[in-house]
Amino acid sequence: MAIQSIERAAAILRALAGGPRRLGVSELSERLGLAKGTVHGLLRALQDEGFVEQDAESGKYQLGGSLLQLGNIYLDVNELRGRSLAWSDNLAIRTGEAVRVGTPHADGVLVIHHVFRPDNTLQILEVGAHLPLHATALGKALLAFDEDLQREVVDAGLPKLTQATITAPSALARALASVRSSGWAGEQEEAVIGEASVAAPIFDRRGVAAGAIGVVGPVERISKGRSPQPELVTHVRDAARAISRDLGGGRY
Repeated sequence: MAIQSIERAAAILRALAGGPRRLGVSELSERLGLAKGTVHGLLRALQDEGFVEQDAESGKYQLGGSLLQLGNIYLDVNELRGRSLAWSDNLAIRTGEAVRVGTPHADGVLVIHHVFRPDNTLQILEVGAHLPLHATALGKALLAFDEDLQREVVDAGLPKLTQATITAPSALARALASVRSSGWAGEQEEAVIGEASVAAPIFDRRGVAAGAIGVVGPVERISKGRSPQPELVTHVRDAARAISRDLGGGRY
């Protein structure tokens, strides 16, 4: 019974994270297929712990501040992120582009560190963002070195996000073979129109691709024709190699 309650509470948190800004008891009950009384009881328990908050005017619920505290603790103890901080800053300075560090999480890439492009443009912090594995350079850099994860992604289907998204398993397999051969991954408008990215895998002491680091920006800045700027590829691979070395990875 306790395990079931935990699973249901987790489902409520996911629903609040993936839906509109706020959801009511009835909306959550309908989405999750649970009785209103059950949902209300779980929400009260989550509210007592600060994991959800109730809007005074609408009576609807949203995620609470305690989750942010837990997230920050996770980032503080994450070794991959800690080892990436200095190298990410250096990569942003050398390339003039925004830098993201990601790790596999559920069915996507969790951004655990993000460095803004070093200019005065308005930018949004992407830490905590969940990116598609098959349509981003970070994701491909991870998929190329994890056959089990690749099978899971293919079996779940490859959703079409733009006209350029790879949706055929055979095409994805060819792209990942190229990543393994070259040591870097790229994409151009596969996830977001007008955006391109380049990434390389980060290996830990077990030789496993524990994460990836890459640059992301407008197509005209990242790419030269259909390929990434060669100097960007070099800088990204150098950063991935340095972090891997700090993690004890000898794969490079």
